[in-house]
Amino acid sequence: MIASYLLIPAVLLLLGLLWAEREQRPSRVLAFKAPLSALFVLSALLLPHAQSSYYYLVITGLVLGFIGDICLALKGDAPFKTGLVSFLLGHVAYVVAFAGLVSPGGWFRPGFLAICAVSGLAFLWLRPSLGKMLVPVLAYVVVITLMLLAAEAVVFNKALPRQGAWLIFGGALAFYLSDLCVARDRFKKPGWDNRLVGLPLYYGGQFAIAWSVSGMF
Repeated sequence: MIASYLLIPAVLLLLGLLWAEREQRPSRVLAFKAPLSALFVLSALLLPHAQSSYYYLVITGLVLGFIGDICLALKGDAPFKTGLVSFLLGHVAYVVAFAGLVSPGGWFRPGFLAICAVSGLAFLWLRPSLGKMLVPVLAYVVVITLMLLAAEAVVFNKALPRQGAWLIFGGALAFYLSDLCVARDRFKKPGWDNRLVGLPLYYGGQFAIAWSVSGMF
């Protein structure tokens, strides 16, 4: 599989990105992050897939993630807000993609209340530090929660291929957890430890979702 060969440069770029973040060198962060993020988009494009709405929605989400990554590599509130909007729209694309694989009643699964509770507690934890970002962050929390709920519904839909369903759920969960790391870094306790945990989760999640375009059909 051609896309699997992208894992080697992806791992090397991720290690370089973590080093650049550790050294706090913005230009080098961008130099590693841009090609690394481009690889998860390329992975989805190279994999065999059906020409379906699911495929196009996932590609849209991946491209928006790439744009968000570039914005977050830049300094200042304006790039951060632009990146936030880009990731928000990317999550919306994933929500629509995953929701299209299940019936409306399929969303109410064993983890439904637990996922909602974790998101609610996370927002309450962040709220005192949000200031003018309260409404945008609330919207973001709602959308990433919907993404994870939709992914959980997918994995419980036994009619879907197991490999693709687990790639979707694993990718969505990793992405969700990485967003919590970003929130902690931005609003609570900045530090390299957030990136050390969050970046592997984020890229693992994006690659898993990218690979699902093949495993789903």
